[in-house]
Amino acid sequence: MSDCCTPKGYRQIFSEKNAAGEAKRYRRKGLDGTSKRIFDFISERGVEGKTLLEVGGGIGAIEIELLKAGMARATNVELTPTYEAAASELLVEAGFANLVERRVMDFAEAGPEFEPADVVVMNRVICCYPDMPKLAGAAADRAKGTLVMSFPNRRWWTRLGLTLANFGFRVIRLQFRVFLHPPLLILAAVEQRGFKTRLNQSGLLWQVVALERAT
Repeated sequence: MSDCCTPKGYRQIFSEKNAAGEAKRYRRKGLDGTSKRIFDFISERGVEGKTLLEVGGGIGAIEIELLKAGMARATNVELTPTYEAAASELLVEAGFANLVERRVMDFAEAGPEFEPADVVVMNRVICCYPDMPKLAGAAADRAKGTLVMSFPNRRWWTRLGLTLANFGFRVIRLQFRVFLHPPLLILAAVEQRGFKTRLNQSGLLWQVVALERAT
C-alpha cells in the first residue's frame, strides 16, 4: 500500500461514526442503489447453498440480503476495524451472526487462509486501493464462479469530482486518496484470469460489472 493510503487515513474516512450512519440508513431504507444492482445480478442467478466472499463490505448489508435470499455462508474482509461493531449488531438483529466470518486485514496481501467462494463482491472498493491489478487479481483468484464489482465511471463529472476530492484531502493533510482506475484495465485484470464479462452497466456515478469464470 502506498504512503498516500495509510491505515490511519482509511480509519479517518471510514470511521465508526460513518459505519453507524450507514447502519442506520440500511435499517430505514435497505440497500442503496448500487448495492441493489449487485444484489439483483447475483440473486437472479440463484444463491441457494452458495458461499460469498465480500472484500470491503463495510456493514455487510449485501451479505445480509443474500443470506436472506438463501446463500449459505459469507466472509467479509475489511481493511480497518471501524465497521465491526455496527456490522456485528446488524448480524445479530438479522439472526445471521453464525453464518458470517469477518476478518480485518489487507485482502490484497492475503495468503491461502481464504478459500475460494462461489461469489466474490467488491463494491466501491477498487477506487480506494492504489494497486488495482493486485487487488482485482486477488479477488478473481478466489472466485469459483462470479466476481461482481463497482467502481467510479469515467464521465467528466466523476473525474472532476474525484480530482477536487483528492485536492481537498491534500489540503487538510489527510492520508487518503481516491483512484480512478480505467474500467478497461480493471476488466482486463480479471479477464486474463479466465473470466468473461457478463454485465457492464454504467450508472450516474458508479459502474457495476459482473464477470463469470469461463468453463
